[in-house]
Amino acid sequence: MIREYRENDLASIMQIWLDTNIRAHDFISKEYWMSNYELVKELMPQAEVYVYEEDDPKRIEGFIGLTDDYIAGIFVRGAFQSKGIGKKLLDYVKGIKMKLTLSVYQKNQRAIHFYQRELFEIQAENIDEDTGEKEFLMVWSRVDECRRIP
Repeated sequence: MIREYRENDLASIMQIWLDTNIRAHDFISKEYWMSNYELVKELMPQAEVYVYEEDDPKRIEGFIGLTDDYIAGIFVRGAFQSKGIGKKLLDYVKGIKMKLTLSVYQKNQRAIHFYQRELFEIQAENIDEDTGEKEFLMVWSRVDECRRIP
């Protein structure tokens, strides 16, 4: 089930955020993610966040965070990755937004392929100032998606 973020979700989603970032971005030091933990924890309640929760037991397995139409990230608990949770979260926000943008590290090929499969297109290449890593700016538009469907 997908639902809006609640204040008591913070500890759970922050653990998923930290674990997922460390695992998915092994080309960035673990210390980088740990040093940003408190800042992200402080900002999280200001974002638009939707969580994926299993019904039994009630446990958050993933979440998506947005700022306006920008996807700050999709995060899924390790044991539940590749089970369609990320796609469900993305489909949910596609249903409420007309356009979505995101940045993804070029070295994170798994994420790039996921977003391309979900009809995001690379629009620009940038350097993340905090990490020095190259990243792609990717964009999805409901209008463009509708044009592709025969």
